[in-house]
Amino acid sequence: MSDERRRLLIVEDDPALQTQMKWAFSDFEVAVASDCDEAVVQLRRAEPAVVTLDLGLPPAPDEPTEGLRTLQTLLSLAPDTKIVVLTGQNDRGNALKAIANGAYDFYAKPFEPDVLALIIERAFKLHELESENRRLASAQTPTALGSLITRDPGMLRACRMVEKVAPSTATVMILGESGTGKELLARGVHESSPRRDERFVAINCAAIPENLLESELFGYERGAFTGANKQTIGRIETANTGTLFLDEIGDLPLSLQAKLLRFLQERSIERLGGRQEIAVDVRVVCATHQDLKRLIGDGRFREDLYYRVAEIVIEVPPLRDRHGDAVLLARGIAQKVAVEQKRRSLAWTSEAIARIEGHAWPGNVRELENVVKRAVIMAEGTVIHVDDLGLPTSTDPEETLNLRAVRDEAERRALVRVLGISDSNLSRAAELLGVSRPTLYDLMHKFGLK
Repeated sequence: MSDERRRLLIVEDDPALQTQMKWAFSDFEVAVASDCDEAVVQLRRAEPAVVTLDLGLPPAPDEPTEGLRTLQTLLSLAPDTKIVVLTGQNDRGNALKAIANGAYDFYAKPFEPDVLALIIERAFKLHELESENRRLASAQTPTALGSLITRDPGMLRACRMVEKVAPSTATVMILGESGTGKELLARGVHESSPRRDERFVAINCAAIPENLLESELFGYERGAFTGANKQTIGRIETANTGTLFLDEIGDLPLSLQAKLLRFLQERSIERLGGRQEIAVDVRVVCATHQDLKRLIGDGRFREDLYYRVAEIVIEVPPLRDRHGDAVLLARGIAQKVAVEQKRRSLAWTSEAIARIEGHAWPGNVRELENVVKRAVIMAEGTVIHVDDLGLPTSTDPEETLNLRAVRDEAERRALVRVLGISDSNLSRAAELLGVSRPTLYDLMHKFGLK
């Protein structure tokens, strides 16, 4: 903290003591107040990081009432300010009461300048650290990819593709089953692109009736149809200069596919009932759980539209193929839900972890979120048991691989499983695997695990 910011406010009604303290703390930029009203004025004017406050203030200098009221007033106006209260030698009870009400520390009169200066210096240091932490926290805007939890090579490849394609203008198609997190990756494309400060507009093509979808996408002019009482801008136009996310584009009716293709070719639209071409600058990201090539073969999806929307294709693996991710995600989701439900952090039994690992997760991450939320709510105490999950037992399908592949896959799965069980505590993971830490490091390097 620079000297310019090291501002100290002394709240003291004794003029002689004011002068003594101003002299003792001349290294700081000192402001002085004699009562609550003056203290409020100086707090707003000087914005001090630290305040020394005498509990005995007028109109009742022999009682702590006015000092405690001033303490609460100052903290209500500037909660981050560190307040050191000054008390009498035998006034420990009121000093502790002041601490309970938010004071940083207390010191008994008569004061020794060196000792009180040390307390004040510590208060300045703490204020500086807290200010820096808040600055760093505000500078670190969370991103969609930053919230994604995975160790799976396939999911990591998808994330790397997002990072590579985001700075370009290419139209992106994200393929994956329902609940795998396709919208999360779409937001990742937007937030990693030069358009990150513009709007991200999402529309689910399967969730809007066909007779409303065209007006929802392209907008309409007043009088275009019965009930069109005013001009309305569509989602495409709303996303101008930003990103348009077309979710479940495989469900887009054929009649609208031709109009969407024209927009992608011309980068302009006409509202329903309108005659004016409106230029739109928008990045398009699409997603679907359907097999578009099969739909093309069935005549349900235009091949020319496919090549427009699938300039870059990113495939999202289902959760059942992301070995070890289910446990990692379950731990992260449980921690988040516990905070939302105002519960303490919860531990997991080994049986619950095994059930999470063994489930096939047909609903993918969305299903996992529901199961974990239920478990956090149902758990009694601080441990999630297998019964809290509400999942049936399951058996893994038998695999047939060559011997080397079986060994490597068994090692990788065991390593990922143990890292999940141990919550990435490497000493505990090495102990569970029965290997040394250097061997564990070699295995993690071999399989690309961090």
